[in-house]
Amino acid sequence: MEGLCFRFLLLFVFLLCSHTRHQVNATEPVLELTKGFEAKPDSSIDSFQPLLTDPSGNFSFGFLRLNGSRLTLAVTHPNLTDPLWVFDPTRTASWSHKTKLFFNGSLVVSDPSSRVEWSTHTNGDRLVLRNDSNLQVVSTSSSSIEWESFDFPANTLVENQNFTSTMALVSSDGLYWMRLGRDFIGLYAKVSDDSHSQQFYWKHSALQAKAKIRDGSGPIHARINPNGYLGMYQTGTVPVDVEAFNSFQRPVNGLMILRLESDGNLRGYLWDGSRWALNYEAIRETCDLPNPCGPYSLCTPGSGCSCIDNSTVIGECSRGGSRAADFCGGKTEKFKTVRRGGVEVPFKELMDHKTTSSLGECEEMCVEDCKCFGSVYNNGSGFCYLVNYPIRTMLGVADPSKMGYFKVREGVGKKRSRVGLTVGMSLLAVIALALTVAMVYVAFRIWSREKHALEGEDGGLSPGPYKNLGSDSFSSVEMSRR
Repeated sequence: MEGLCFRFLLLFVFLLCSHTRHQVNATEPVLELTKGFEAKPDSSIDSFQPLLTDPSGNFSFGFLRLNGSRLTLAVTHPNLTDPLWVFDPTRTASWSHKTKLFFNGSLVVSDPSSRVEWSTHTNGDRLVLRNDSNLQVVSTSSSSIEWESFDFPANTLVENQNFTSTMALVSSDGLYWMRLGRDFIGLYAKVSDDSHSQQFYWKHSALQAKAKIRDGSGPIHARINPNGYLGMYQTGTVPVDVEAFNSFQRPVNGLMILRLESDGNLRGYLWDGSRWALNYEAIRETCDLPNPCGPYSLCTPGSGCSCIDNSTVIGECSRGGSRAADFCGGKTEKFKTVRRGGVEVPFKELMDHKTTSSLGECEEMCVEDCKCFGSVYNNGSGFCYLVNYPIRTMLGVADPSKMGYFKVREGVGKKRSRVGLTVGMSLLAVIALALTVAMVYVAFRIWSREKHALEGEDGGLSPGPYKNLGSDSFSSVEMSRR
């Protein structure tokens, strides 16, 4: 009997310890995760569920809830709206009991319902979060870092984090990228649904004032220096170029980050211990942003946004959408043309151009090319710019000799009108049918009443008491049927 009681006691202690360990792992952030850790999202949490924290307590790693029902793994800072890092911007898991995160030497998230499976593919001993927000899988035996989140940035670059030519910063909406070229930092915009269709809209080239970029010495990389600048390096610690922040060469205490925002701008922020202060802005003027006013619009410095054809409300300049297909369909695509003076292509120094002898020749090149959405001609220089992607925000200028020609798809607005007309006609038909049925029913009731009245007077076929009913009784019967 004593042995049986002892076994039950051991079982009770084991279950209690297991339950306690699971609850700590699932809901209370710790300083490291070791092999055997498991966690699932808590249905009562509507934003962020922390699992791991850094020694300073400034950063957390855990489950981030998206749109109520989706989940991503993220590193966050309590005073930043967007996370500093997410495990894979292109995929999310479901926020449900079926989703599981575990560490078995690899950090793994598994969601059978969404078929999401992601892993670090490592054989480490611990998962830790450093006080610079770097998430690392560490091997205790070899004292090596087997995987780190700094090698897989999302939309944010953190101080002292190396940014190489194999990486890309991608804005949270997936419309903009930052990449390194041979000797420059470039920003690119997605301009159509084709994943390979992008437009170069900002470039910072290395001046090579302190060092030279040498062929054969490897690609460049970029890094935020604590002295307040974004440096480009090739070898060693001396930068080949410096992009200065507001805190350049000023003694400051705090963390600096660089973020590619959803408007396409590249901005730097400084954490001073209480707030994130704006520390750098790559694009200072609104009209220099890649698409500040929307499709088929015009951004004029000092005047703001307008539509290219001046006929619709801002934000609805074209119902065709900003990334519609080209005009190369099997049938002749229907479109109207809009011509406007005082127009330039934005970031024209980064766009290819041809030299033509006239405005007509420039326009004809676009007319004959089904992939062309518009052309802009400079009458002074003869430069002809062909826009081979859906028209976005163009640049308004005071020179009327800079002429724009644009194809505007006609189908969408008319389709909506036809749909509205069809719905209206269908509704009228239903109403007419209902009225007809009601009129037939009323006519039948009147005819039936008159028929019964005649049969009562003429001693018709109605048997028994019905032919002897008086007018008062007849009224009461009719009322009972209503």
